[in-house]
Amino acid sequence: MGQIVLVTGMSGAGRTTALKALEDCGFEAVDNLPVTLLGSLVRPGDRPDRNLAIGIDCRTRAFDPPDLIERIAARPSGGGPRPQLLFLDCEDEILRRRFNETRRRHPLALDRPVTDGIARERRVMAGLREHADLVIDTSQLTPGDLRRLVTGYFTPAKEHRLTLSVLSFAYRGGLPREADLVFDVRFLANPHYVDELRPKDGRDPAVRAYVEADPAYPLMLERLEALLFPLLPSYQREGRSYLTIAFGCTGGRHRSIVVAEAFAARLREQGWPVVLRHRDTPQASPEVGGL
Repeated sequence: MGQIVLVTGMSGAGRTTALKALEDCGFEAVDNLPVTLLGSLVRPGDRPDRNLAIGIDCRTRAFDPPDLIERIAARPSGGGPRPQLLFLDCEDEILRRRFNETRRRHPLALDRPVTDGIARERRVMAGLREHADLVIDTSQLTPGDLRRLVTGYFTPAKEHRLTLSVLSFAYRGGLPREADLVFDVRFLANPHYVDELRPKDGRDPAVRAYVEADPAYPLMLERLEALLFPLLPSYQREGRSYLTIAFGCTGGRHRSIVVAEAFAARLREQGWPVVLRHRDTPQASPEVGGL
């Protein structure tokens, strides 16, 4: 049996975009399927190569998070694959802005302020978020970023393979909530204080050369490889499907990008699937209302 991905999360956090991304990479997508029909959608022996993406949220008929969690846990005993639960989250203030700018009403607050609906939905969805296989925080993602992440995580493969997400970020923008491992690279030489380098980012060859000239740079990469590379197969053996490694600097434009690019390249050389994203560059600024 192929993959089954249940896509849920906060209203306005990008569920439709995620479903479309899954559909584009070969999944059959079904939105707002009544929970009571979940068990009958896939039967043992039915089209073993089929990959399904099912959208479920607070608007779904018979939506009951505790019951859905039980159904997910019980699914393997029925002979089919265990569904993977993808939860899309977002900061409350950004959700509020998305609803206000698109002039949509929150489904749980049709006659009340949108903030009331967000607060109520977060309470309702708390259990699902806790039991999710993967949580993606879309607060700082464009629709394109989200599509690339979903595609990277769920592109069908012949065998299970740990997917790695490498992320650069700015500490002044806060820690990335989706990160499993965070490394501070603010000890490296800072191109921000070089006038001709300040407007550029870490993908520019001159910026990269400046950071790489710091004697601590090659030592850091060597030690990171020695620390993490032997551990990745262990993460995979323990059943992890996703691992996010984040590198942070002050502004998220120079040092963190250089290190993230270099580390992602080394991971790919070792054969690991890698999704690379730079959270705080202008190209990765959030598009409010676009998800």
